[in-house]
Amino acid sequence: MTNQYKQLFLQILERYRLGKASADEISFLEKYYNSFDETEEFIFNPEEYLAIKNLIKERVDHQIEQLSKNNNVKKLWPSWFKYAAAAAVLIVISTSVLIFRNYQENSSYALFASNDIEPGGHRAILTLSNGKKIVLDAAKAGEIASQSGITVTKTTDGQLVYKVVDNGVAQSLSETNTITTPNGGNYQVSLPDGTMVILNAASSLTFPTSFRGIERSVSLEGEAYFEVTKNAEMPFKVKSGRQVVEVLGTHFDINAYDNEPVIKTTLLEGSVKVNYNNASALIKPGQQTIIALNDAKKIDVRDADLEKELAWKNGAFSFENDDLQSVMRQIARWYDAEVVYEGDFPDDKFFGGIPKSSKLSGVAKILELNNIHLKISGRTIRVNYRAPAP
Repeated sequence: MTNQYKQLFLQILERYRLGKASADEISFLEKYYNSFDETEEFIFNPEEYLAIKNLIKERVDHQIEQLSKNNNVKKLWPSWFKYAAAAAVLIVISTSVLIFRNYQENSSYALFASNDIEPGGHRAILTLSNGKKIVLDAAKAGEIASQSGITVTKTTDGQLVYKVVDNGVAQSLSETNTITTPNGGNYQVSLPDGTMVILNAASSLTFPTSFRGIERSVSLEGEAYFEVTKNAEMPFKVKSGRQVVEVLGTHFDINAYDNEPVIKTTLLEGSVKVNYNNASALIKPGQQTIIALNDAKKIDVRDADLEKELAWKNGAFSFENDDLQSVMRQIARWYDAEVVYEGDFPDDKFFGGIPKSSKLSGVAKILELNNIHLKISGRTIRVNYRAPAP
C-alpha cells in the first residue's frame, strides 16, 4: 500500500474512532475488519488498533445476529466500493490483498497471469440511414457525417453530437440513425434536441436525425440513461419492446436487456409514465417500475436504490441481493465473455460493488473471497464453487 493510501486509510480509522465516519466508510471497515493485520505498519499503535477492532466487532456481531433471521445473505465486497472516489477504491483493493496472503498460490487468480481480459471502454458503431456504418472508437474527433441538414460530430472526449445546420431540410427529410454498443462498450450521444443519452454495453438506440411532429420517439434495446431536454409541446417517448416510457423532460434509466428477467425504469428527476400492454404507472423521483417478463400482467412500483441502478454509468458494478447469475451477466457484458457454470452453487445473494475499470483478474480475485472461482479460456469464463474447508 502506498503512503497516499496508508494515510487515507488511517484517516478513515480515525473518523470511525471519533464517530465521524460516513456510512460507506463504516460499511468498508465493518465488512473487512477481519482482514486488518495489526502487524502492518500503517495501523495505529497496538492498543489503539485493538480498541478500534473490538468496536467494529461489536457492531458486526450485532448485524450478523440480525441477518441470521433472514435467508442466505452473503457479502461480495464492500458497498463502499461503489460510492468512493478512485483513490479510496484502491484502498479497498490494497487492503483486500491481505486476505489473499495465505492462499494466493492456490487461487484461480494465477490462471489469469497470461490470459487476462481488459475492461470495456467507449466503443460503438453508428449506422446511418443509408446503411453506412462508422466505428466510433476508431473515428477521429471532428465531423464524421452530414445528412439532411444535420451534422454529426465526435468530440475530443469521445461523445457523439447531432446538430441542426439547416432546419428546413432537417424538418422535411428526417432520417433514422442507430448507435450500437458491443459487449465491452459504452457511449454517450447528444440527440438533435439536446437530449443526452449514455448507452451501457450490448445496447442500441434508434432515433430520428431531427424530431418533428407531435412527439420525440426513440427505440432502445439494452440499457441507457437519459437526460431529456424539456419540451412540453413534444413529449419524449422511449420504446423498449412492449414498454413505452413517456416524459416531457427528465432524468431516468431504462434497463431492458433481453436476457434479464425484468424491465426496470428508474426515475431521478421529473416524472415519467410507463406503459406496458394495457397497464400504466406514473412514478416520482426515487421510484422505479418493475415488469416481470415471465408474468407481465402488471407494473410494480417501488422505491429505487439510485446509486445501485446508476452505478454502471458512474463506472462501477453494483449488487444488492443479486444472485450469482445476475452478477455474472453484468460481468459477461462488460468483459465481452461467455459464462459457463460448472457444478452446483449455493443459493447465496451478493451485495457490494467493484470498479468497472478493473481487469477481469481483479474481479476474479474478489469473487475468490466468496469461494466463487473463475477460469478463463479465450473469452470463455468457467465458473465453479469450492466450499470452504471446515
